[in-house]
Formats: sequence, C-alpha cells, structure tokens
Amino acid sequence: MRIQVNGRPREVEACTLEALLRELGYEDQKVGTALNHEFVRDKDRDKALLHEGDAVEIVTPRQGG
Repeated sequence: MRIQVNGRPREVEACTLEALLRELGYEDQKVGTALNHEFVRDKDRDKALLHEGDAVEIVTPRQGG
C-alpha cells in the first residue's frame, strides 16, 4: 500500500504501525509515532491499522544542548 512516512511517499507491506516500524528497521529503537497527526503510544502500535494514503510520522530522540 502507498502511505506517507515523514512526509515522503512509501510503498509498504505493513498493515499496522508496529509492523511498519519492523519493516523500516526501527524495531529496536525508541521512537515517537503519529498516525494522521494523532500521537500513538508504543503499547497501541499493534492496534493502529494502516490504510492507503495514511500519513505516519516517526521521530527519533536526539541529544543536544
């Protein structure tokens, strides 16, 4: 299916947000996620279903000072 990930079009096979993170190689990282501009907690990602045209944001923590 075709979705937007961090503002870029992607063709993916995942049906849930959790599966998308695995597909994109984020399974071992601590990240923040949003689906269609709504924050999704890590414990709810397996229930967050993806649909054609959805917008997903994946944010990784950064150190700064």
